[in-house]
Amino acid sequence: MIYLDNAATTPLRPGVLEAMLPFLSENFFNPSSVYAPARKVRAAVDDARGIVASAIGAKPDEIFFTSGGTESNNWAIKGALNGEKKHIVTTAIEHHAVLFVCKHLEKCGFEVTYLPVDGEGFANPADLEAAIRPDTALVSIILANNEVGTIQPIQQFAEITARHGVTLHTDAVQAVGHFATDVNELEVQMLSISAHKFGGPKGVGALFVKKGTPLFSLLQGGAQERNRRAGTENVAGIIGMGAALSAAIEEMPAEFPRVTALRDRLTREILDKIPHTRLNGARENRLPGNVNISFRFIEGESLLLHLDMQNICASTGSACSSGALEPSHVLMALGLDHEQANGALRFSLGAQNTDEEIDELMKILSPAVKKLRALSPLYDDYLKTSGGAGF
Repeated sequence: MIYLDNAATTPLRPGVLEAMLPFLSENFFNPSSVYAPARKVRAAVDDARGIVASAIGAKPDEIFFTSGGTESNNWAIKGALNGEKKHIVTTAIEHHAVLFVCKHLEKCGFEVTYLPVDGEGFANPADLEAAIRPDTALVSIILANNEVGTIQPIQQFAEITARHGVTLHTDAVQAVGHFATDVNELEVQMLSISAHKFGGPKGVGALFVKKGTPLFSLLQGGAQERNRRAGTENVAGIIGMGAALSAAIEEMPAEFPRVTALRDRLTREILDKIPHTRLNGARENRLPGNVNISFRFIEGESLLLHLDMQNICASTGSACSSGALEPSHVLMALGLDHEQANGALRFSLGAQNTDEEIDELMKILSPAVKKLRALSPLYDDYLKTSGGAGF
């Protein structure tokens, strides 16, 4: 199998499962209990909290463990609303864990401004400046887009929100563990993390909340997470998250340029060898492993199934939208038409991918596209009318 869907999830990094197993067996104790074995479990959770904090330049008491990126995004947005200010600003290309929260809040009487993006997926700081109002409670802008890989200039947005005294949250699920992400440089007040995007287990994540940032609890119950997030901690998941992030940070100086080189090579190979293709998203300031390509005159789902039969795993977009009939909201926001959006595939590279896998992919991808286009009435009409010129 060639796995090229690391933006959806990643395999556990070496050593992560081994770090987790004792907390699923002999160290099963509830970290909220007061006896000695439980205190050792509490100490291990606190060690993992310190690892996560250090990885993003935060303080340990600014890290709150959650069930993953979706909960972190929900908590950041809903918890920032105090009932007085009824306006939220976000972008048109957020993950659904942000967009659907905002759509729900609109039904509850809140107003949401969705900033447009340009053809590469960048929001304009001037649009944010114009959108902020006296009743703006929160700005939430994704750091690195999960579909097209565009990395937003968050610092520029932070300068604007700071001037207006508005809280800034960023969904950094695709960023943390893949490139240097420091909350002090970003100047955000909240930041969401998910462990399974950097070689950790599923079902665990974190929310960074800068000290002094007002935030209501999303869950009520026990006193866990310093009375901010009720529910017995997912101890084994938290330990695995710490182990995975520690390894990701250690390997980043070598892995970032290696994966970036693979990304650039795959992009060149596709654009040079397969006609009527285009790269979606930013040319620069892009996630190291993201390659999102539109293949004209064919359905991305058809191409994806063809690759699947050859034991190659890729995606047509966000894994959370798998099975959706509508074209990607991200690609449509970039200005693609329905055909271009429906013909897009995302290849997301990770630690396990190699040049040899790129070679094997291209051997299969090129003839697959040619075969599917031969069956396409759109392609037949195009050849008759244009002679094959243009994208």
